[in-house]
Amino acid sequence: MSLMDLLASRASRMKASEIRELLKLLDQPDIISFAGGIPDPALFPSQAIADAYASVLGGPDAGTALQYQVSEGYLPLRRWLAGQMGKLGIDCDEHNIFITSGSQQALDYLGKLFLSPGDTALVTWPTYLGALQAFNAYEPRYDRLTPDGGNMTPAAYQAAAAAAGGKVKFAYLVPDFANPTGETLNRAQREAVLDLAGELDIAVIEDAAYRALRYDGEGEPPILALDCERSGGIDNARTLYCGSFSKILSPGMRVGWVCAPRRVVERLVLMKQASDLHSPSINQVVMHRVSEAVFDGQVEKLIGAYRGRRDALLAALEAEMPEGVSWSRPEGGMFVWLTLPEGSDATALLARSVKEARVAFVPGNAFYADGSGRNTMRMSFTLADERAVGEGVPRLARLMKS
Repeated sequence: MSLMDLLASRASRMKASEIRELLKLLDQPDIISFAGGIPDPALFPSQAIADAYASVLGGPDAGTALQYQVSEGYLPLRRWLAGQMGKLGIDCDEHNIFITSGSQQALDYLGKLFLSPGDTALVTWPTYLGALQAFNAYEPRYDRLTPDGGNMTPAAYQAAAAAAGGKVKFAYLVPDFANPTGETLNRAQREAVLDLAGELDIAVIEDAAYRALRYDGEGEPPILALDCERSGGIDNARTLYCGSFSKILSPGMRVGWVCAPRRVVERLVLMKQASDLHSPSINQVVMHRVSEAVFDGQVEKLIGAYRGRRDALLAALEAEMPEGVSWSRPEGGMFVWLTLPEGSDATALLARSVKEARVAFVPGNAFYADGSGRNTMRMSFTLADERAVGEGVPRLARLMKS
């Protein structure tokens, strides 16, 4: 007998992240990487974080920071986050905020909360790979969500879900500077998602990991804010907002949050108690202090740095890419999405690119629930300085032309 013969059926749905595997390439100094969608560590507020840890551990809050914490999360941080949500048009309090170990844990918990085997999750085509990984463990099927129109009728979605032995449970999307496409939904598209969710009577999971990183244009209201307007308040809403400090302050501290109706938060707390009791206390205490001190200034610093890198990448693509290649022009975030000529295979191109050009990116098919999109690819610009763009894009373009 092998232990592998004893695994639960859900284990077969768990697959390695192509992106996490590609991050190993960063250890090779001659690789120019546009792969990992990660922040530039040179821009972390390292001194502010170091000062906060020293202050906490050397002061009267040391006991709190080193002790067990309530499962909901550190109260001052939850209150600060409720204030931030209020600035986005979402009137809530600390009882609507739940702290997680990064927003990835939030997606895992929400998948566990809503999905039974055979249930349907509506996702965009493509969508965030990490969300697919989080949901896969709960054995769903996926159907296609098209915020700009062309969705199936509610009856058709429900019939397809019933035929698979389950129900439609939620729509998941990244409405601001989406991973992987970089695209942002306008207000009409956000309203259309809420319309569909209302007709299907399902939840909406709004992944807002990149929302603060806007370089151009005016921001759109969060889907949760629109939902609160319609429903009369957050405790009547169907939208669950997932936020993260990882892209602004530090991914290594693993602090994220969910803003949701209180009855949902209460269920998530039960999951937290059964899983890891609470997110690390000291990281929450420090994150609160750092956020109060530097959050807005840190956002401005990142916008100044990343806007220039995005512009450099877009200019290089315009100058170098062969005919037949198109790409998104994001107003913020971390990603540019390329579409290659029909019949191209970005996975095969990556193998050649790493070997011959020493340039890495992420093949697009990893972001499709059905494995399609083989002629697409994602490039991240947050770690790509002027030298990397100036050398990497021409090398990749020459390979495409050869």
